[in-house]
Amino acid sequence: MAKSDENCSVQLIDGDGGFNVDGIDSFIKDVKLGECGLSYAVVSIMGPQSSGKSTLLNNLFGTNFREMDAFKGRSQTTKGIWLARCAGIEPCTLVMDLEGTDGRERGEDDTAFEKQSALFALAVSDIVLINMWCHDIGREQAANKPLLKTVFQVMMRLFSPRKTTLMFVIRDKTRTPLENLEPVLREDVQKIWDSVPKPHAHKDTPLSEFFNVEVTALSSYEEKEEQFKEQVANLRQRFFHSIAPGGLAGDRRGVVPASGFSFSAQQIWKVIKENRDLDLPAHKVMVATVRCEEIANEKFTWFASNQDWLSLEEEVQSGPVQGFGKKLSSIIDTCLSEYDAEATFFDEGVRSAKRVQLEEKLLQLVQPAFQSLLGHIRSGTFDNFKEAFDKALNEGEGFSSAAANCSQTYMAIFDTECAGAIIEQANWDTSRIRDKLRRDIDAHVATIRADKLSELSAHLEKKLKEALSGPVEALLDGANNETWPAIRKLLQRETESAISELSKGLVGYDMDEKTKEKMVTSLENYAKGVVESKTREEAGRVLIRMKDRFSTLFSHDADSMPRVWTGKEDIRAITKTARSASLKLLSVMAALRLDEDDSGEIDNTLSSALLNVSNSSNTKDRSIVATDPLASSSWEKVSPTQTLISPVQCKSIWRQFKVETEYTVSQAIAAQEASKRNNNWLPPPWAIAAMVILGFNEFMTLLRNPLYLGVIFVLYLLAKALWVQLDVSGQFSNGLLPGLLSLSSTFVPTVMNLLKKLAEEGQQRPTTSDPQSNPAITSKRIRNSSSNDMTSTASSAVTETEVGAECTSGSKED
Repeated sequence: MAKSDENCSVQLIDGDGGFNVDGIDSFIKDVKLGECGLSYAVVSIMGPQSSGKSTLLNNLFGTNFREMDAFKGRSQTTKGIWLARCAGIEPCTLVMDLEGTDGRERGEDDTAFEKQSALFALAVSDIVLINMWCHDIGREQAANKPLLKTVFQVMMRLFSPRKTTLMFVIRDKTRTPLENLEPVLREDVQKIWDSVPKPHAHKDTPLSEFFNVEVTALSSYEEKEEQFKEQVANLRQRFFHSIAPGGLAGDRRGVVPASGFSFSAQQIWKVIKENRDLDLPAHKVMVATVRCEEIANEKFTWFASNQDWLSLEEEVQSGPVQGFGKKLSSIIDTCLSEYDAEATFFDEGVRSAKRVQLEEKLLQLVQPAFQSLLGHIRSGTFDNFKEAFDKALNEGEGFSSAAANCSQTYMAIFDTECAGAIIEQANWDTSRIRDKLRRDIDAHVATIRADKLSELSAHLEKKLKEALSGPVEALLDGANNETWPAIRKLLQRETESAISELSKGLVGYDMDEKTKEKMVTSLENYAKGVVESKTREEAGRVLIRMKDRFSTLFSHDADSMPRVWTGKEDIRAITKTARSASLKLLSVMAALRLDEDDSGEIDNTLSSALLNVSNSSNTKDRSIVATDPLASSSWEKVSPTQTLISPVQCKSIWRQFKVETEYTVSQAIAAQEASKRNNNWLPPPWAIAAMVILGFNEFMTLLRNPLYLGVIFVLYLLAKALWVQLDVSGQFSNGLLPGLLSLSSTFVPTVMNLLKKLAEEGQQRPTTSDPQSNPAITSKRIRNSSSNDMTSTASSAVTETEVGAECTSGSKED
């Protein structure tokens, strides 16, 4: 390929008709043709050999095609078809320089290649320049007329119609005006078109449907170089924006994108080449067929017994072999070279055909070993991929990134190792093994992906269960009007938190929105399922919960202190409050309310049917019986799937609840009655009145004898001291029997202690006053002195009193 700073050229088709695939691909990359899209044009030139085609193109488009050296004589300069890019012309314009016609170098094959190259130029070009001498106008065999005739005919048969511009460039123009030359030339082209046999579909199609005919003339390059260059510069302007509407190019029907130009040109040339006629084999060909086949069989036998090949075949069974392709290619090449040496004097066509057959047999023999080697390479690459992929994930790399990088890396390693196993003489496709490796890698990635996503989902589900189960249970246990709104808020908060964590966990997976939405929906459903399951579980224990709540509210006051039934409590109101709270618990657990809250209706239904049943039973009109709202298996406006406890079940549970809590109420009532009796220790009023009436005489006796009154006063002081020391009222507050037991155990020690103190006081001789003259002071001293000594005794009495009370309470409950 020839290159310069502004342009480059490449041989598109060599002199033997071979298409230069690698060259055209490299050329397209160099000129960045793939970026042009449809904004490009193709110009080609054809004409007689040594007619100045390359010179015209170089001056017209700034290319660097090889030109003929006139001092060395007139000979073939351009071989095959060359391709270059025009310099400084927009849009991108490609120029094809065709091998000249009528050349002596090609000989009898000239006509065939001439037709093929001309047909190729017309098929791929938007503009075709026909280079012709001015003095050839009007001559039958000049100006490429026979060639155009053949091209017109074949083109309509092979390709769909495409409008191409034919620009006839008249070289070395004479004094004859162009206005006189152009009609003659156009008439000749029209005659050629009319004389060409056409398919029925194009029988009446005019020339203008296929071609735009343009004519221009140039002065002699050698004699009038300055004028020639000026005319060329003017002609060059016509190629700017040639593909625009009204431009020099045709309508460009069926034009391919620039990125497909190489493939399109290759296929067109292939079709053109396949239409070449072939000769039949002669006698010498049959002789060559027999002898070449014998030589090929001998060489195949030699290869099958070659020790180097047998060693490679054995080694490849156990694992990969380094340099397998190179070693085996060398052995095959030696075998084929020996065949070529022995069959060199036979007919080339037969020799080549038998050589191809020998090569196919050799490749068929070595193919199992090649496939075995590819299997080892595939399995080894796959194992290495799994290790690298696991390592990348453990190091914290994103899943999709790790999968893509490892896949790309190890597919490239596989391709490299396959390249080392490729046999030069074979054109085997390794894509099947490569596809299998790709499928294995994709399957492994999919498995790991599923495991990772499953692990993430399991983690979030566990976290949701821990975050929802306990709080939901606590909320249901403290059931009230805000229970279900709180549960819904809790569910929403925890679900959003889990979804947020899920979104963060899915960042490295490049997951599509549909799959992500599916996982989010699954997580939301799981969260709802946790709440529903926990609610159903608690609903199954609703009776136990109701009894616990009733017991808590009934047995404890507002400060959560154990309630003591002193006779002042309103047991009916307390019982109603506790039952209302228990019924609230039942109404909350009667149905799921994750979507909407209709707890008010259920609560009202249960309250009216269960709490107010006593009022309804006192209705005066016994003939009118209201419909039981709980005589149903479902709640109104609640779907069966959301129902946890049906109305009938609620009625049954409430009946059982009342039966099992009535004993607690009756015990409280009994305790209250007992407390009232114990606190009322004074005799009845009638008894006091009787004592006053019947004891009047004794009272008068006391008034007549003051000594009795003093003795009674002293006894009163002693009794008062005993009353304070023994705390009689406090002892009897816990009941009659516990009080008696406590007093019986402390009475004697207290009396003895008082007598001892009195004796000690009597022995003392105060200096200020006589203690006996002031009984009140004596009693006070006795109390003060005995208070500290009686502390332990009183504490023991209180303790025994509490124990007695507990025993009494336990006996009542039993």
